[in-house]
Amino acid sequence: MKVIICGAGQVGWQIARHLSGERNDVTVVDSNPDLVRRATDSLDVQGIAGFASYPDVLQRAGARDADMIIAATHSDEVNMVTCQVAHSVFGISRKIARLRSQSYLDAIYSDLYRRDHMPIDVVISPEREVAAAALQRLAAPAAFDTEVFMDGQSHLLGISIAEDCPIVNTPLRQLTDLFSTLRATVVGVRREGTLFAPEAEDQLFVGDDCYVFSHVEDINRTLEIFGKKISKQERVVLVGGGNVGLAVAHSLEGRAQRVRTKVIERSRECAERAAESLERTIVLHGDGLDAALLAEAGISRADAMLSVTDDDKVNMLACVRAKAEGCPYVVALINDPTLVPLMTPLGIDAYINPRATTVSSILRHIRHGRVRAVYSIGDAEAEVIEAEVLSTSPMAGKRISEIDFPEGVLVGAVRKGDKVVRPLGKMRIDEGDVIALFALAEDVPEVERLMQVSIDFF
Repeated sequence: MKVIICGAGQVGWQIARHLSGERNDVTVVDSNPDLVRRATDSLDVQGIAGFASYPDVLQRAGARDADMIIAATHSDEVNMVTCQVAHSVFGISRKIARLRSQSYLDAIYSDLYRRDHMPIDVVISPEREVAAAALQRLAAPAAFDTEVFMDGQSHLLGISIAEDCPIVNTPLRQLTDLFSTLRATVVGVRREGTLFAPEAEDQLFVGDDCYVFSHVEDINRTLEIFGKKISKQERVVLVGGGNVGLAVAHSLEGRAQRVRTKVIERSRECAERAAESLERTIVLHGDGLDAALLAEAGISRADAMLSVTDDDKVNMLACVRAKAEGCPYVVALINDPTLVPLMTPLGIDAYINPRATTVSSILRHIRHGRVRAVYSIGDAEAEVIEAEVLSTSPMAGKRISEIDFPEGVLVGAVRKGDKVVRPLGKMRIDEGDVIALFALAEDVPEVERLMQVSIDFF
């Protein structure tokens, strides 16, 4: 597949890294020659320096025979015009655009992206993706990472193993015997910075971070088995009243069970806009690092605090201060993945990586075959892929134990009909089943082969 990626920032670079690693023909376009050079030096891609919306630049990038264009520059308008030029001049069939401005995303204007208007096939909103991720963190406060699969029937939970975890030093194989009715499967473990797919004989040690697939009805039981306490989120403090904070606050206001929410915003203009937009949420104007203001927001009585400003360091320090004031659960928005190893030493319970959520969202629309969802883990170290099993798949008709999976791939959940079940070696995978696989980055191409991917299923 020939793909043009416009924008060589973190999101564009990660997408290029994924696609070039899977032997696609990738060309990266950016107006900054240094970013283009970084991409061509570190990845197996071609690079063009220039403005992505210019027809002659797209011509040099090979738009005449491209299968897909992904417009992920920092400018909404450039992304939109790029898709228009790709459609009108070059007839590129698949166009994905990242749009940030809420004005472009309002549902009443969705008709704008019709093929005969502004032809964009998929619109990705980073702010909405991040807000959804923040709400997922609140839904499972004992987990540092969460993602929903199988239409909400199965959840991926990131769980840190502490000293009070009852199953420390227990071989994973024994968990099946100890908890025979538990619909949960450990698919990934990060130990001393290295992520791997565990084998049945492997044990979990204190300090490990593990990724567990759990049936939605078994989430609380799963967390308890892993030594986590379940708590309700009735009082929430948000630091940051921009697009992300506003989206989270709106969602919390819309819940049937009332959540008392307070927003702290440094910019007077943003604070006033948030106050006008929200109905039952208290908006405070000031610095989220100010101890007096945090006290006024009731941080010591809050069940959770989310810091979602556009400054990583402010988010981290706000979380540290909130924790020191007695808030039991804090979440930070972190753009720079190199800061993630600092989360645990600083006592920050969970984090949201906007680039990872955006990359996951874009990959969901790129994957061939009957792929229904993709989630990127860590710094693009692994993916969880949910897909329907086709009749042509090498998996169809085989038991899980008979399928030749690479070492870095594990089955997390299987849906047969409308029922999600825990995968066991003797289970047969049939055509039409939906399967969720954890795969280390280097094994993703083999997973796609097992899905029997072809351009016919685009």
